[in-house]
Amino acid sequence: MRFFLSLWLALALAFIAPAGLVGAQVAPLSADSATQSAIDYDSWQATATRAEAALEAGKASNGALETLREEIAVWRDKFLAAQNTNKARIDTIQSQIATLGPVPEGGEAEDIANRRAELNAQLARLQAPVLAAEEAHSRAAGLIAEIDRIIRDRQAEALVSLGPSPLNPANWAVGLEELLNSFDMLWSETSRNWQNDVRQAEFRQNAPVAFGIALLGLLLILRGRKWFDRLATRVRRMSPRGVEVWHFLISLGKVLIPWVGILFVAQAIIETGFIGLRGSTLLNYLPIWGLSVLVVRWLADRLFPEGNGPALLLVEPSHRAEARYYATGLALLTMLATVANVLSEVGNFSPEAEAVIGFPIVCVVSLLLFRMGQFISRQIALAQSGDAEVGYRHRVTRLAFRAAQLVAVVGPLMWAVGYRNAASALVYPTVMTLILLGLVVVLQKLVSDIYRLVTRAEDEAQEALIPVLIGFLLTLATLPLLALIWGVRAAELLEIWTRFRAGFTIGDTTISPTDFIMFAVVFSLGYMLTRVIQGALRSSILPKTKIDAGGQTAIVSGLGYVGVVLSAIVAITSAGLDLSSIAIVAGALSVGIGFGLQNIVSNFVSGIILLIERPVAEGDWIEVGGKMGYVRDISVRSTRIETFDRTDLIVPNADLVSGTVTNYTRGNTIGRVIVPVGVAYGSDTRKIETVLREIAEAHPMIVLNPPPSVIFQGFGADSLNFEIRAILRDVNWSLSVKSDLNHEIARRFGEEGIEIPFAQRDIWLRNPEALTGAGKATAPVVPAEEASLRRDETVSPFRDLEVDDPASLAAGDAPEGDSK
Repeated sequence: MRFFLSLWLALALAFIAPAGLVGAQVAPLSADSATQSAIDYDSWQATATRAEAALEAGKASNGALETLREEIAVWRDKFLAAQNTNKARIDTIQSQIATLGPVPEGGEAEDIANRRAELNAQLARLQAPVLAAEEAHSRAAGLIAEIDRIIRDRQAEALVSLGPSPLNPANWAVGLEELLNSFDMLWSETSRNWQNDVRQAEFRQNAPVAFGIALLGLLLILRGRKWFDRLATRVRRMSPRGVEVWHFLISLGKVLIPWVGILFVAQAIIETGFIGLRGSTLLNYLPIWGLSVLVVRWLADRLFPEGNGPALLLVEPSHRAEARYYATGLALLTMLATVANVLSEVGNFSPEAEAVIGFPIVCVVSLLLFRMGQFISRQIALAQSGDAEVGYRHRVTRLAFRAAQLVAVVGPLMWAVGYRNAASALVYPTVMTLILLGLVVVLQKLVSDIYRLVTRAEDEAQEALIPVLIGFLLTLATLPLLALIWGVRAAELLEIWTRFRAGFTIGDTTISPTDFIMFAVVFSLGYMLTRVIQGALRSSILPKTKIDAGGQTAIVSGLGYVGVVLSAIVAITSAGLDLSSIAIVAGALSVGIGFGLQNIVSNFVSGIILLIERPVAEGDWIEVGGKMGYVRDISVRSTRIETFDRTDLIVPNADLVSGTVTNYTRGNTIGRVIVPVGVAYGSDTRKIETVLREIAEAHPMIVLNPPPSVIFQGFGADSLNFEIRAILRDVNWSLSVKSDLNHEIARRFGEEGIEIPFAQRDIWLRNPEALTGAGKATAPVVPAEEASLRRDETVSPFRDLEVDDPASLAAGDAPEGDSK
């Protein structure tokens, strides 16, 4: 039973405890001297002395220790609140004393000395209740830690204790006898009440109400699920937007309505007046048992739905009914185990009877657990071998059920040997863990459906960031529940929260969650304010000034750095964090970080230099390291350059500051373009110069002041070389201007009859007969001295090649260059 109670207790803690703890957290912030006067230290002294005596004796039960612990925890919370007594006044006096400074070696003036003594006396008087609260808080925390240690040791000892074995035939009769005696006592109580005249008169008076409530409860139990199944079918036929969300809400009625029916039936039985004390104890647990079974059945319906629709776990539609039967069977058998535990407490069973009665139940539970683990693992393996995509969730599910199979084998063996407590603490928490994981999967699916309903997203809802983050938070929220399921006491979880709420101490500084929240809120506000001011400057103010685009970017970026630093400083000050005590450690860490991250620091400083000096600004056309492109972004560590190939080039800022950088558009976009051109030998050079100048001056992108120039560079090997050198209005159009000029040069040279040469080569063969064979040569051999170099008068010069072995041409060994 304690496993189901742990789950419901965890849910209560999840919703109730934070509110109470937040309220407890508010008290220290508003505490004053009245808090100290409200603490009765005499009563605390008596409680602490009694607790110390009980711990020294070591005879108190776990229940008594838990009660004593709760009482001490209340005192500890009071002492924690009292530690902030007169805090503001103490801070003020400490500041006044610090203002006076240390006492000079030669002494100080009498009035200053009197004032210092007066302040020290006030400080001692104000700190006295704080010191008393701190001492009492330390004592209470020590007692609580000792109680927790004793209870944990007892729990560990109980787990490893060896009890009677259920396989011993001598224990069977004892178990059966005590079980029958328990039922006999229940029947005897009911029989005595039935024969009691007062009870009969009470029954006759309450019979109509009892029968009416019982019939209504049975109707809700038997027909409630079918009613909501029909309603869900109608909703699906209507196909409204967000049908999955509405179907989920309707499915909750399949749990709520039958559970109300169970409450009515239990109340009807109590109204008869014939149930005794033991029967009433069982009836008090009946709603919890019924709710547990209904919830597991509802989870099975959500995880393995009927029909051919998609399932949250990879199970074929033809096998989903089997999975639902396994889940329902585990819930019923786990409920039966809790019934046996309650009967054991009511009937005060012996360890032999508990071992014998619980062994068949744990064996059947383990068998169903093993079969379900085997079934789910096989279904996921089949889906993985097919075309279905097996995600991370399904791999974790498969691993969890593999572990459950191992527990299903080990648990009954441990129970059979005699380690009943260890087996019970292993098998039933495993079942509860699987139920909890199934609940998390269903809630994650609900979050995705709600996100799809709100955003009207269909395919991307499962992979969107917000549902994934909420699902991750749901998974984290299950950690306290898992701790309770696996035997961690609720008091221990509250102790962890209390320690977290009290904060931790670094040097003389205590940092609490309140400090973190204050720091996060103030820094977030400062950061958002910085971004708002940056946006206003970028879009409204700076565009109306005469500052260029690079200067505007530098101002906005610099303001961002300053705003972040100021926000951090203000947030630290607002949170009340005194970092002076860790200044030495921070200094040592900064030195180590400086050596380890010197390149990053160098790039950061270089980025600041680029923003202030602005040798390179966004939009500039630069060349660095042999790469050209436009500067698109200057960040803290690097600069992003977009090349002409539309690729991003990331350059460290240090390279731009310490290296050689060519900036083609720094200050203005005016730049020079050079267009080389060659003409054939024999052309009129003055005419060429005139034509090229006319071409350059006619282009609209070329400025006329200074005018373009035409340079006769010299005599080349194949041509007379000229260059057009002109200043462009915008150097970004240099390639386009070069292309336009080349087109115009080709057109005008064609009209003027000016030839643009290209290299040609003549090949003279000394022995042409070698190409047709030595015996067939009939042409006379041309002497080498008669072969002369001939030049075509109408074309550019030729290069003549002499080949001594013409046969090599036939073999494919042609000389380099063009052949004719």
